[in-house]
Amino acid sequence: MPGRTIARVLLGSILVFAGTSHLTFARKDFQAQVPDFVPLSPDATVLASGVVEISLGSALLLSRKHRSTVGWVAAAFFTAIFPGNIAQLVNHRDAFGLDTDRKRAVRLIFQPVLVLWALWSTGAWLNRRRAK
Repeated sequence: MPGRTIARVLLGSILVFAGTSHLTFARKDFQAQVPDFVPLSPDATVLASGVVEISLGSALLLSRKHRSTVGWVAAAFFTAIFPGNIAQLVNHRDAFGLDTDRKRAVRLIFQPVLVLWALWSTGAWLNRRRAK
């Protein structure tokens, strides 16, 4: 389905870009999202998550055989990083132009969209239902 392919390629490209930005020009902004309970330093966490995002994005762009699995892993990743978005709101940390609690709260709404995007664009949810 062309719509799913376009959505998957777009999501993969966004992840590669975001991961690259973790490692380069947006490193400080991403550090604002690292919750205090994470045992690694904010910089190490940002670098590691950047590598994961580049890897996931590349897999979304290139994988055919394991596309559904990549969709589930991407959805799990988006779920796992959600506490960082919550931490940014709760700790009133400015980053990425999110300089009010309202803007930070509105952003939280979009995290489930990313989860659904990963599952739909890879056919992961559809394949799960077919396996039953």
